[in-house]
Amino acid sequence: MPELPEVEVVRRGLERWVAHRAVADAEVLHPRAVRRHLAGPDDFAHRLKGHRIGVPCRRGKYLWLPLEDTDQSVLAHLGMSGQLLMQPLAAPDEKHLRIRIRFTEPQSPEEGPAGDTELRFVDQRTFGGLSLHDNTPEGLPDVIAHIARDPLDPLFDDEAFHQALRRKRTTIKRALLDQSLISGVGNIYADEALWRARIHYERPTAGFTRPRTLQLLGHVRDVMNAALVAGGTSFDSLYVNVNGESGYFDRSLDAYGREGLPCRRCGTPIRRRAWMNRSSYYCPRCQRAPRAAS
Repeated sequence: MPELPEVEVVRRGLERWVAHRAVADAEVLHPRAVRRHLAGPDDFAHRLKGHRIGVPCRRGKYLWLPLEDTDQSVLAHLGMSGQLLMQPLAAPDEKHLRIRIRFTEPQSPEEGPAGDTELRFVDQRTFGGLSLHDNTPEGLPDVIAHIARDPLDPLFDDEAFHQALRRKRTTIKRALLDQSLISGVGNIYADEALWRARIHYERPTAGFTRPRTLQLLGHVRDVMNAALVAGGTSFDSLYVNVNGESGYFDRSLDAYGREGLPCRRCGTPIRRRAWMNRSSYYCPRCQRAPRAAS
């Protein structure tokens, strides 16, 4: 699933193409794509029509489009294969097109007549979708009010994260994937940051010192910023930006997906272990396992 860098790449593209544009019409082509909007497809389309979209926002892996003249937002769940694409109106429909949103005016004078481009939600596996929600006083859709700030957020509190980590009494990778502690980190970037920090994924959080926590956060930020420059990580054609382009950070991964390949630091073959219905990739020499871990 997309993690913070991939979602931020999409958010930046949407900011360029949809911010401050008014919705002329919305069409739901598959009801499952708006299943989280409990009032149904017709209500979803009706409530969007005529409203102006604000600057797209993100917290962690969550992306939303605020409606400028209301206290509501359209929350986008990308799921396993969801894509938000800007397409010319004349472009053929994608095979898995689920929702289209047209606008009343062009994004810029250079774009041409109103309606030259439209926003399309495409989802092969239909795990994702769009839904309309009330905003909290902070401006977040109410259903994600419990999500913690992400490490690239200027208001992320490093000290509060350290204290929460110590209280949690869990292992470090579980903590990194806990969206109520720190948002935006998924399996790929957790493995990458832990490799950079030389920390085994089963290291207990109770023993983390403040310098160790700050060092790890630094690596989390570094790997995510590097991924942003590369456009995110794409292992197949399902994750793309709003122009349909794939990211290429997968070429720079040091741990994730490199089972059997030599560690770029010490040459020891990278190992993969089953972990919480996922896989963890690590170097057994650089990332020594705690005694209780296998």
